[in-house]
Amino acid sequence: MARMDTPLLLVVEDEPIGQAVLLDMLHANGYATITAETGAKAWEAIVLNRDRLDAILLDRLLPDMDSLTLLQRMKADKHTPPVPVIMQTSLSSEADIADGMKAGAYYYLTKPFAADTLLPIVRAAVRDWRDYLLIQNSLHRSRSILDHLERAEFWFRTQEEARELATQLAHLAPNPQRVVLGLTELMLNAVEHGNLGIGYAEKSALIVDDQLTAEVDYRLATPKYGTRRARLLFERQPAALTFVIRDEGAGFDWTQYVEMSPARAFDTHGRGIAMSRLISFDHIEYRGCGNEVVCRIDATN
Repeated sequence: MARMDTPLLLVVEDEPIGQAVLLDMLHANGYATITAETGAKAWEAIVLNRDRLDAILLDRLLPDMDSLTLLQRMKADKHTPPVPVIMQTSLSSEADIADGMKAGAYYYLTKPFAADTLLPIVRAAVRDWRDYLLIQNSLHRSRSILDHLERAEFWFRTQEEARELATQLAHLAPNPQRVVLGLTELMLNAVEHGNLGIGYAEKSALIVDDQLTAEVDYRLATPKYGTRRARLLFERQPAALTFVIRDEGAGFDWTQYVEMSPARAFDTHGRGIAMSRLISFDHIEYRGCGNEVVCRIDATN
């Protein structure tokens, strides 16, 4: 079931004026907050609110510890869910951002910032987290009937069909919780970017205006895009499980999206392919013009 409660954010900021500005902007836009001024207090708040937090706004420089140490502690603790972390930083070099991404901070804000830069990133992080929770809840409710499936082909047209199919097919893998994230991201890409032709910059603008779903629904209803289908082919082999996702779009330059790029760290989206490669699959290969992607899970994993 979708969470309908007010999003709860942990704000980790030791500078009083900066914290007050953050809280004013967040409260004015419907967010509830918990605050912490040090890494130690932040960890206490995380432990107490593990199942309630929607995102963490984390100051890069804390008085008692490196914020990367806190991120590593979160990642190492099996009881702490992977709540999205938005790093607030004045350290905007590629090396600093790359270090943060390696530690698990995939969303960034450069200090000082205004509401028009803060709020789209917060909305994106909360949206991604709640989508993740929906997928995980669906996964736990599902029952696998696919243990003996060797090969199959499926088609999908909408975001809803992509999410539902990804949830079911994740059960083909030894670790469904790991695979469902990548399958969902790549299948949604096939719908939004591939078949519906929504480009990167256009999607950024639609997310900022909270119009992405409306634009997807509009294009699905048009003759130009409405008949397009994406397809997923599955094959089980002794050495690996293979998923091939193919859309009817014009393709794209996929080479810039396979790594976590500091250049896109401040964007509201654009992490899906890299996260799929890092978290969900042992191998990802794009073919042709970019409208076909092959994802493999080695049999040993």
